[in-house]
Amino acid sequence: MMNNQEILKIAMEQSAIDLGADPVDFEKSENVIVTSRENEGARRYLQLPFSCQLVSYGNNIVASVSPGFWEITERYIHSYSVEHLFETPHLHMLNDALMKKGQKICFMAEYFLPDVNALRALDCPYELRVLHPDDFTELYLPEWSNALCEQRKYLDVLGIGAYDGQRLIGLAGCSADCDTMWQIGIDVLPKYRRQGIASALTSRLAVEILNQGRVPFYCAAWCNVKSVRNAVRSGFRPAWVEMTAKPTEEVDRMNAIT
Repeated sequence: MMNNQEILKIAMEQSAIDLGADPVDFEKSENVIVTSRENEGARRYLQLPFSCQLVSYGNNIVASVSPGFWEITERYIHSYSVEHLFETPHLHMLNDALMKKGQKICFMAEYFLPDVNALRALDCPYELRVLHPDDFTELYLPEWSNALCEQRKYLDVLGIGAYDGQRLIGLAGCSADCDTMWQIGIDVLPKYRRQGIASALTSRLAVEILNQGRVPFYCAAWCNVKSVRNAVRSGFRPAWVEMTAKPTEEVDRMNAIT
């Protein structure tokens, strides 16, 4: 099994591919800005090139931008300390500048990597089964929308299901988002929560992914305390953060109340 240093190295290498940067950029003390471009090796759900994408592994900010957003992004990342560039009130400054160019801040998330010194397959009081793509056919339903993605079925490669008799009550699935890293998503039916099912499924799937020579990773919004707690219980630790800008009309569509 890979060690923590090897896992982090793979994650930084993938982030560099996504951003059009160099892996060593994430270890520098000074902030770095690069030009975003398409790359076949990038995570498959990303829409490249970015207009403005900020990533930090804790040391600095690496910004990947389209040419028209270089100046405002460079000014922003050099105006405040790294610890505050991903939070308000400073983010209002960036968003105001982006809006003048038809963009808004859209996604902000924290990403987790496994700590091999803490990761172990946890138990729960229900039967657990390893699932494969053929088993997912009838599972593209709202209750499993975090574990599986109907829009990208071809990426769903492995899962662990928890069963109460023959009823599926919890599901962890992973998508092959890039060649070296598979992302974990988790769903548990409301009636069965707070029984350790989520952490059992997440931890066991992470072990399965590592056994296949890939790096499992986990994403959560900062405000999703339940998801962050599950990541930590399952043996994951915070690794990097991302902020993504999108066209104003796209953001407004997401905010539309129907």
